[in-house]
Amino acid sequence: MTVTDRIALDPFGSDIVAESTRLRALGPVVPVELPGGIPAWAPTGYDTLKTLILDPRVSKDARLHWRLWPELDRHPSWGWMANWVGVVNMLTTYGTDHTRLRRLVAPSFTHRRTEAMRPRVAALTAELLDALEAAGADGGVVDLRDALAQPLPMRMISDLLGVPEELRPEAARLIADFMDTSDPSPEFAASVHERVGSVLGALIAHRRARPGDDITTELIRVRDEDGDRLSDEELLHTLLLVVGAGFETTVNLLGNAVVALLTDPRQLAAVRAGEIGWGAVVDETLRVHPSVSALPLRFAVEELTVAGVTIPAGDAIITTYAASGLDQAHYGPDAAVFDAARGAEDHLAFGIGVHRCIGAPLARLEALTALPALFSRFPALRLACPVDDLRRVPSCISHGWQEIPVRLGG
Repeated sequence: MTVTDRIALDPFGSDIVAESTRLRALGPVVPVELPGGIPAWAPTGYDTLKTLILDPRVSKDARLHWRLWPELDRHPSWGWMANWVGVVNMLTTYGTDHTRLRRLVAPSFTHRRTEAMRPRVAALTAELLDALEAAGADGGVVDLRDALAQPLPMRMISDLLGVPEELRPEAARLIADFMDTSDPSPEFAASVHERVGSVLGALIAHRRARPGDDITTELIRVRDEDGDRLSDEELLHTLLLVVGAGFETTVNLLGNAVVALLTDPRQLAAVRAGEIGWGAVVDETLRVHPSVSALPLRFAVEELTVAGVTIPAGDAIITTYAASGLDQAHYGPDAAVFDAARGAEDHLAFGIGVHRCIGAPLARLEALTALPALFSRFPALRLACPVDDLRRVPSCISHGWQEIPVRLGG
């Protein structure tokens, strides 16, 4: 197919499996159109995506390497993408700038520091499960996303960043809207952009006035004492990245794992019996139902040929984590089947190489604490509606459920 035959990706992300299957049938790298009419290339298989991620000739800096960067203002429907690639943080920088910014945040997510959070994660999980039990005591329906999957990672990342209680609800709404790709209108994009400045600006002002033992305070100190290491823009956008990556992705990981198990009684029984470990459940969830189905954007620094397909210099590439996890050539003919016993630890859901998610150990800690605690506390837990009635979040980026109605027992 030619670039004039671009496949439009579903802005609602309503059926990622079907979309990935369709793209894979068209070839290893397919020209696609992102919401709003943005042209890009989509690798459809595991090996192809991994090759592109690790290729030093593939950049994440739109300002330097996207040939359409100068045209953003001419396309009002591209505003949502400007919110993604127009920020300056670890997600959008290349080379030495990326290394500099990553080094400022990485010390807060070391193995030692993550392990030190284990008691807090366990205590918060128990607190949330107590509240969940009380809410569902009469046998009624409760929303597991609202009661557990959302508040656990939100409270943890808020504690790490020093987000005051009054700002947390608005921060959660900001990230949800940031991930929403269903509305490419310039008004919606402008609203999100404005709230990035107002919500995170309020966090910076709060922590500048009331320093604490948190990431925001440390980044403010770096900014104020050594502006060459961190600009005002980089400070704001780094906080945006840490909130989003440390919150929304884990919400989806928890929710996707719960739904996968509740719709497969045989496999849930094997997990309960100890025949399948919770670590394998987490990995299989990330493979089949990755929290981020596709992430914008990377750019060809020079002309590239991968899997026999030529990507011109300056073209955009979408990192298709969902498609790579469902690749039959890599995972076998049943790749679309959730089977934790397969032990697929090589998924790319957390990224790979220099851009691997630094918060991955914390996400795993939260999932490996909350999931066994939930299923142990509520052995009769079940969905309160058919799985086909559940609604996906409206996004071709974020891959999760808007709500997860359950009954706790009885």
